[in-house]
Amino acid sequence: MDQPINITESAAAQIEKLLSKAPDGTQGVRLNVKPRGCSGSSYQMEYIKSGEDIAADEAFRQGNATLYIPKLHSWMLFGITIDYAEDEMGNAKFRFKNPNEKGRCGCGESFYVADEQNKGHIEKV
Repeated sequence: MDQPINITESAAAQIEKLLSKAPDGTQGVRLNVKPRGCSGSSYQMEYIKSGEDIAADEAFRQGNATLYIPKLHSWMLFGITIDYAEDEMGNAKFRFKNPNEKGRCGCGESFYVADEQNKGHIEKV
């Protein structure tokens, strides 16, 4: 692993494409972790609106694409690979391969990680 957050070329190209169509004033794209689903946490890609404070984010680059991640969630995303792919049915989406995940719900939309500070306690953000 070259950097703590890995962005594939296809994910970088999609981030660039999203920014080219983004509302005026958009500062970038952020990968956030939101409380959702039966396992507790879900990945969410979102635009960073004009004037939004990005001081609490870390920026990761691949080619011309920059992805922002809140420092608050960096411990659970360390080592993640972010890809963008299309399945056999033509459905395209960002895909996340996170070595910190300890499990996922049955539908695969939410995940959980172990909180190292609490020695195995499951952290639901």
